[in-house]
Amino acid sequence: MNKRFIVDSTCNNMRVDRWLRSKLGNIPQSLIEKTLRAGKIKINKKKAKSSFKIKTDDEIDLFNFEFQERIIQKKIKFEPTDEVIKSNEDLIIDNNENFVVLNKKSGISVQGGTKSKKNLIDIFSKSQIFHNSKPFTVHRLDKDTSGVFIIAKNRQTAQLLTTLFRLRKVHKTYLAICNGELEKNSGELIDELIRFEGKKKIVEKATTFFKVIDKNSKASLVEMKPITGRKHQLRKQLFNIGHSIYGDKKYKSYNSTIGLNKNLMLHSYKVRFIINKKKYTYKALLPDYFKKLLEIKRLDFSNLK
Repeated sequence: MNKRFIVDSTCNNMRVDRWLRSKLGNIPQSLIEKTLRAGKIKINKKKAKSSFKIKTDDEIDLFNFEFQERIIQKKIKFEPTDEVIKSNEDLIIDNNENFVVLNKKSGISVQGGTKSKKNLIDIFSKSQIFHNSKPFTVHRLDKDTSGVFIIAKNRQTAQLLTTLFRLRKVHKTYLAICNGELEKNSGELIDELIRFEGKKKIVEKATTFFKVIDKNSKASLVEMKPITGRKHQLRKQLFNIGHSIYGDKKYKSYNSTIGLNKNLMLHSYKVRFIINKKKYTYKALLPDYFKKLLEIKRLDFSNLK
C-alpha cells in the first residue's frame, strides 16, 4: 500500500527528516536515511536526501507503506510520569494562551532524535498545560544547554515565532563560563564555521557579539549575543579562540577537569521580542551548578542585567 502527502504551508522550508518524524513518529535517523536511499520515499517523484527542504504543495510519496508502519513500531517510546512533568512545570517562567516559556534543564532534549529517549515535547504533550492544544517547537536549544526555551501552543503562534527567529527579530543573550582569560573585554566574533551533511562540506558565516562580565587568569564569564543561528555556534566560536566552554566534551581547548562539574556551562539567559507592539522579555535563573563554578572560579556575576 502506498500513501501520498501534500505539504501544507506550516511545513514550508522544513527538512524532510523532520517532516517525516512529525507525520510518522520519532523514528531513528538511520532508518530515515536508509528508506530515502532505497527510494521508498520520494518528493515530487524524485529521490531526496534527509536534509532536503520541502516546500508548500510538494508531493511526498511513501511506497510500501506497510514497511513504514513497521518502522513506526520500532520507535523509542517514552511515557513521562507525573513527577517528571511536575518537575518541569516548576521551571515555567510564563504560561499564557499562546506560548509557554521554560527554564530548560541541561541534559534534556527539546525533541526526539536518534539518541533521545526523553524530550520536552513528549513530556509537555501529556501535561495539563496542553490539554486543549499540542506543543510546537519554534527554535532550537542544545540538549546540554540550559535556559530560556519557548514552546508555542497553536500553529498560528508557532508560525509567527518561527518567522521572528528566522528574521532575527528575537534577541537572545547567553552566558558562558569559559577557560582562561579573554584578551578583549568586548567585541565581535566572526567565523566561517564548517559542518558536514554526509560527505558534503558546508561553510556558514557566524557572527556573535560578546562582553566579558568578569575574568581572571583561570576563567571568564562571558555574555554572548548571537546574530546568526548556526549549530553549536557559540561553542565553536569560543573553541576557535582557545577559550572553550567548561563542560564541553566536543569542543575542548583545556586539559584538566579536576573539580569541574560535568554540565555544559552555557545558559540561555535572556530572550527579547515584540508581538503586536507588545514587548516581551524573559530571563532564566542560573542553575545551581553554574553558580557554584562561578564561585569556584571567583567570578562575579552581580552586575548581570
